[in-house]
Amino acid sequence: MTTKLKVGVLGATGMVGQRFVSLLAQHPWFDLVTVAASPSSAGKPYADAVAGRWTLPGGVPANVAKLTVVDASEVQRVAQSVDFVFCAVDLPKDVTAKLEEDYAKAETPVVSNNSAHRWTPDVPMFIPEINDAHVAVIDAQRRRLGTKRGFITVKPNCSIQSYVPAIHPLKHFGPTKLAVCTYQAISGAGKTFESWPEMVDNVIPFIKGEEEKSEQEPLKIWGQVSDGRVVTATGPAITAQCIRVPVSDGHLAAVFVAFEKKPSKEQILAAWKDAGGKPQQLSLPSAPKPFLTYFEDEARPQTKLDRDQGNGQGITIGRLRPDAVFDWRFVALSHNTVRGAAGGAVLTAELLKAEGFLTAK
Repeated sequence: MTTKLKVGVLGATGMVGQRFVSLLAQHPWFDLVTVAASPSSAGKPYADAVAGRWTLPGGVPANVAKLTVVDASEVQRVAQSVDFVFCAVDLPKDVTAKLEEDYAKAETPVVSNNSAHRWTPDVPMFIPEINDAHVAVIDAQRRRLGTKRGFITVKPNCSIQSYVPAIHPLKHFGPTKLAVCTYQAISGAGKTFESWPEMVDNVIPFIKGEEEKSEQEPLKIWGQVSDGRVVTATGPAITAQCIRVPVSDGHLAAVFVAFEKKPSKEQILAAWKDAGGKPQQLSLPSAPKPFLTYFEDEARPQTKLDRDQGNGQGITIGRLRPDAVFDWRFVALSHNTVRGAAGGAVLTAELLKAEGFLTAK
């Protein structure tokens, strides 16, 4: 690809926004030209706007440090400078929903990390290896918005990024019931140990709204496009508990699953080994190879050791064993701010570009 698409990040100073900046600084397809945030940061060089709160190793990328932060609410100004935007703003849900539609109506596609449009029927919610076919709903969304090139896509909640990819290759065995308990890092709350000392030596058995998202969002991922909307799947039945643990990055899930046709251990391992999708077929820049990695070591995956598998885009799995109540149980791990947030959105944008939905203005 000789000409890069020009991209902006809305909410560029927050934790997820910083991850976007880091991932895009040397991206082969996308050129980060605009960083946008709240009015309090607008007008400052990006490095000054994040001074004292940059959370990633290695410091602010040099090619982004001097970019002047723009007010994200200045839609026309931002839209004129970019081909599309990533959205990671920290605003009320209704405000975020309107802001994203304003950008789309300004003929600037939005690839969002936010939840505001996850349940809008004609907005696709992607795990790119699983439901790339949902791009088919974008034309209907454009008709609703009255746009020619503008549209919105979203990524799902970080809590489902480990177990949904592990269950998907087993769908032909008919999973009927799924119980999951997630052990989620503090960065999922936009925090570090310095900013949240109460989490040191502590576990909090509640994350507001997380269990509902964990139980419902997989059904949209597994849904089908019909009559210009994504019709959610009716199963499997999912029950979830979500727990905050004293870990910086990485969400670990303990998973229990029952099937219509119980597969053997060998069949499950073979399905995981062969798992992948359009990102791997197209060799997209951020696509992990392999998509899923299984560890025979009973003490793996471990959050600290394995969250960066595939540059944080890969999913790691272990401890597959029979279960006395369900059929099988296992653990799975994903990096919540890479695959689960900014990295998943970047991979989605790569897929959209490869499929012709993101183009230069």
